[in-house]
Amino acid sequence: MLIIAGLGNPDKKYEHTKHNTGFEVLDILSGRWGIRTDSKKHRSLCGTGTVEGVRLMLMKPQTYMNLSGEAIADAVNFYKADPARDLIVIYDDIDLPVGKIRIRPEGSAGGHNGMKDIISRLGTESFRRVRVGVGAKPQDRDLADWVLSGFSPDEEKIMKDVRERAAESVEAMLKDDTGLVMSRFNG
Repeated sequence: MLIIAGLGNPDKKYEHTKHNTGFEVLDILSGRWGIRTDSKKHRSLCGTGTVEGVRLMLMKPQTYMNLSGEAIADAVNFYKADPARDLIVIYDDIDLPVGKIRIRPEGSAGGHNGMKDIISRLGTESFRRVRVGVGAKPQDRDLADWVLSGFSPDEEKIMKDVRERAAESVEAMLKDDTGLVMSRFNG
C-alpha cells in the first residue's frame, strides 16, 4: 500500500492557510482520482483506491500539524509499509519561494515541526516528500502567525498553479523513478 499524506490542520479556521497546502494538494489528487477522503482511520481522514495499477491510500492527518507523525506512523505500521518505498508526504515549506516545488527521496525536517514529528516517530528520514514553497516569513512576523495566515491575491494565483503541479509530481511518482520526477519538477 502506497501512503500519500498531505499535511495540514483540521479545523475550518485553518482552511486556505499556508500550513494547509498539503491538504489542498491531497484534495486535488482526491478529485482527479475519484478517491474520497472521508473514512476515519489512523487518526486521519483517508480514502483508498487503485491508480496506475498502484494500490494507495490518501490521508489527511487530523492530529494537527505538529503531531502528524502519530497518524502517519500508525498507518505505516498498520500496513507494514517501508517508508522509503511506500510513503509520500506533501507539505508547505517556508524555505522555498511561493510557487516552487522541491521533491526529495529523503532529508531532514528543515525546521518543519510536522516533518520533525514524522521523522522522529518513523525513525528514518528516508521517505519521499513534495515540498511546496509558501515563501519566507517576514522578519517582523511570528512564525506560527505566518504559516497560519493565507496568501495575498497575487500569491494565491501562483499557488493555484503550484498545487496542480505538486499533484502532477505525485502522479508522476506512480510511474517514474523519483530521480526522473525530481529533474522534471524541481527548479
